[in-house]
Amino acid sequence: MVTNASKRSALTSITKVLNPVPQTDHPSRKTPDSLTVESLLVHGGNEIREESRAVRLPIVMGNSYYLPEDTEGVDLSDPDLLVYTRNAGVNQLGLQSKLAALENAEEAAVFSTGVAALHAVLFTTLNSGDHVVVSSIVYDAVWRLLEDLLPKKYGVEVTFVNSADLDEVRAAMQSNTKLVHSETIANPTTQVVDVAGLAAIAHEHGALLSIDSTFTPPVFFRPLEHGADLVVHSLTKYINGHGDALGGSVAGSRALIHTIKADALVDVGGAISPFNAWLITRGSVTLQLRYERHLTNAQELAEALENDPRVAFVSYPGLVSHRQHTLATRQFEGRGYGAMMAFAVRGDAAAQEAFVGALKLITSAVSLGHDESLIVNSARESRRGFESYPPEFHEWGHLRLSVGLENIDDLIRDVQQALDHAVGPLTDA
Repeated sequence: MVTNASKRSALTSITKVLNPVPQTDHPSRKTPDSLTVESLLVHGGNEIREESRAVRLPIVMGNSYYLPEDTEGVDLSDPDLLVYTRNAGVNQLGLQSKLAALENAEEAAVFSTGVAALHAVLFTTLNSGDHVVVSSIVYDAVWRLLEDLLPKKYGVEVTFVNSADLDEVRAAMQSNTKLVHSETIANPTTQVVDVAGLAAIAHEHGALLSIDSTFTPPVFFRPLEHGADLVVHSLTKYINGHGDALGGSVAGSRALIHTIKADALVDVGGAISPFNAWLITRGSVTLQLRYERHLTNAQELAEALENDPRVAFVSYPGLVSHRQHTLATRQFEGRGYGAMMAFAVRGDAAAQEAFVGALKLITSAVSLGHDESLIVNSARESRRGFESYPPEFHEWGHLRLSVGLENIDDLIRDVQQALDHAVGPLTDA
């Protein structure tokens, strides 16, 4: 029998599975390729500048940078040149280099929000008359972009599919399909997709694969290594991890990212602020340590919820009952199953609200990936893509829970007392 203790032991070195010790004799903070992920998180994107000699890159708030005396031949819109902070800034460039190294990508671009990053991918890769295949369970903003805005304004064709069904994805591909887009773990149902399988289908038809990996940060899973062409993150979530800064990123090949920077950053805007870039760079230092606790807490809390008869269902990839548990185990190579789950208490909509209202430690708020646990009752039939949700979501509704860093016993006790309030105490009968 696998105990919680043995599971916790198996998850204690998640990054070492992804990134073994580099084959170099001398690790150096100036050479990212010489560092393991643990060290890269500390030193990546940092620079000791001669003028300040600060051991951490300071916040550089200037809108403009001093130009060379001879500007002939200088491209003032170059997104990698320090000219204007909408295009590039010191803190922005530092964060980009760190994220590219973490994703094992040639290059990365950072934006003001995760939605801006997602928009950048769609805006850059799709033209009028192009076709995109997208998961029917996807972040609301992406659904609206692809259901409403891009088709109506720009003539983009869209097919929504169950991206966990590779046959359905394959059947949806057309001669004009340019992009396939999905999330590694779907928000909010926690459906898991086969990234390598999606990549094979996309590339067979001459299309790109973009993966929103917000739920699975690069210390845990790197989609580019499984065939994806672009990986998107809401940096607001796990990579920052403290609920105090907004940001988004796209990583991939140098050619793709250069186009995204030129088209969607320089000419559309959406630049991240220097302060937020600095905060996210700082927050990312502890990503590995934080995410290991997220993983172990989520597994134990999911098991506790599933074993409580007052809970109608729990959707978490780490449970054998999850529809894609086997896929998740294979794809994530035993490192864990993420830290997001959906569940419902036995009762009507009022019971769900009563449960959330009775929580005293877990916070009722949107967003995810913060240090504190966050829960939201998002069971709305008006939610885009709701018809694609599993049957239990329709029957009971659902609560989305982002499991934080609190003591696991405190989290379980908080859930149990809220169940006592909303459903009633457990009985021996």
